[in-house]
Amino acid sequence: MTSGTQATKLERVVIRFAGDSGDGMQLTGDRFTHEAAAFGNDLATQPNFPAEIRAPQGTLPGVSSFQIQIADYDILTAGDHPDVLVAMNPAALKANVADLPRGATIIANTDEFTKRNLSKVGYEADPLTDGSLDEFTVHQVAMTTLTLGAVEPSGVSKKDGARAKNMFALGLLSWMYSRPVGATEDFLREKFSKKPDVAEANILAFKAGVNYGETTEAFASTYEVAKATLPAGTYRQITGNTALAYGVVAAGQLANLPVFVGTYPITPASDILHELSKHKNFGVTTFQAEDEIAGIGAALGAALGGSLGVTSTSGPGLALKSEAIGLAVMTELPLLIIDVQRGGPSTGLPTKTEQSDLLQAMFGRNGECPVAVIAPKSPADCFDAAVEAARIALTYRTPVLLLSDGAIANGSEPWSIPSVSDLGAIDPGFEPATDPDEHGFAPYSRDPETLARPLAVPGTPGREHRIGGLEKADGSGNISYDPANHDLMTRLRQAKIDRITVPDLEVDDPSGEAELLLIGWGSSYGPIGEAVRRARRAGKKVAHAHLRHMNPFPANLGEVLKRYETVVAPEMNLGQMALLLRAKYLVDVQSVTKMMGLAFSSEELVGVITAAMDGTLAEWEQAKTSGALAAATYRSNGGTR
Repeated sequence: MTSGTQATKLERVVIRFAGDSGDGMQLTGDRFTHEAAAFGNDLATQPNFPAEIRAPQGTLPGVSSFQIQIADYDILTAGDHPDVLVAMNPAALKANVADLPRGATIIANTDEFTKRNLSKVGYEADPLTDGSLDEFTVHQVAMTTLTLGAVEPSGVSKKDGARAKNMFALGLLSWMYSRPVGATEDFLREKFSKKPDVAEANILAFKAGVNYGETTEAFASTYEVAKATLPAGTYRQITGNTALAYGVVAAGQLANLPVFVGTYPITPASDILHELSKHKNFGVTTFQAEDEIAGIGAALGAALGGSLGVTSTSGPGLALKSEAIGLAVMTELPLLIIDVQRGGPSTGLPTKTEQSDLLQAMFGRNGECPVAVIAPKSPADCFDAAVEAARIALTYRTPVLLLSDGAIANGSEPWSIPSVSDLGAIDPGFEPATDPDEHGFAPYSRDPETLARPLAVPGTPGREHRIGGLEKADGSGNISYDPANHDLMTRLRQAKIDRITVPDLEVDDPSGEAELLLIGWGSSYGPIGEAVRRARRAGKKVAHAHLRHMNPFPANLGEVLKRYETVVAPEMNLGQMALLLRAKYLVDVQSVTKMMGLAFSSEELVGVITAAMDGTLAEWEQAKTSGALAAATYRSNGGTR
């Protein structure tokens, strides 16, 4: 894209598109992301949208946003603070302006800053003109009016024409950051192929945004963010949910098994079902059940029948699946359970992220009921985590809980597509048919290395056996109420999980002299990693370790924890991993918690590092609880102290 305007080179930029939930902000952000990925930038994204299907238009609960950071170097997060905010209405401005640093750019759709819309969100005066935004660079653009003028030749209705204003915004930002335009035009023609007039309207609006940037004198400069230097490979942009789905498909192919997905739609896990339903050509069968219990029951039945059984859910659904998970543990059948965590309890915050299902994954079933637990660290890592989870499930004959979360599921980043030869086959080890004259099948005999029992598909000649939820006698599988046998079987099931081979925990400690270790799991990887980078640039010596295997823990974890004088565990819960680490290793792990439906920012965690080194972290963390209690007391007293 060329222009007579001077281009300023940037290493990175953070852009946030925000508007009403019907303004198409997710589509706008997704298209900008595709352009950045195709160009070769490193990137990370974080969508944020309301739980309501259609919140009241123009209100704060209805604000939807999409944030992207693009850079010419390796990045780990979608950025702490937007350098540019595109605000489609007053609600979008009010919901996001507090996140902007001094000097940030605001591009506001002035057509929506009416007296009525301002009053909906509590603005007594227009912030675009009252001086309250003087610390920012504000561009007032009549996007709706300009869009309607541009789309008039397409012949669409005024309503459909106004809907294209998000493409005007995309065109303007594409011009500002020197993005190619051809791919977006092709995308729009394909997306609206059945409505060519709507396709033409969106393309005209997109071009109008580009042309507005080129012809107006309001923008003093365009910007360029060069391609990032990444390891050699073929890359594509991918979200966490899509990567999980691809990992499941790959696992089925590597094990040479059909994949059966029995599940029930639930935010934010539903996209996994949607994606897997597209891959019937890879032997994937998807079953949208009537409820969570039916979904996992069908998946477990498919596992018994010789398929790779998979079910997906979020926290409330995991609670409903708990009895069937217990049945999978008792029967020792391989099963992959994907939990995309969200804010809770109960319905909680359906579209917001949290890491609060760890203890449920570990212990949320009756009896001694151990399962393997794995947590990917990023959207791209979900592919490898899914393959690894399936490998463990099939090798050790156990359910495996894969803990993703909303930040990972909806976020995206470049994914280096692996070579199939690097993945390695998975041997499901199903028992072959035998001569009926041979001695009887022992369904609970044990592999001496893994303690896994043999698997035999029902109907295999010579491999008939009992299976069910009642306790079974060791070896034969006959129902047994013998106390000593129950003790033995309970310990065997636990020992099998304990024997799962997991890699040693790697520690990022370049100097080898750090006294402070930050340890995390799941989506906290990016914010912790970026905070550690910043702290090191400031001369602080800090180490970072990140857990993928939550059960069993890596064999060297205890030694790693005891190596450091101070260990800090940031989590989006009230300290669940820290509780496990303290109990198992008797190390004074200090919790840093966040329960706001939002991921940590790296800026927050830089403050954590400083407080930990100053010895004030306990007071810093306690202030959160004290503040919450004070606020609750204040409100219960009618606003008086």
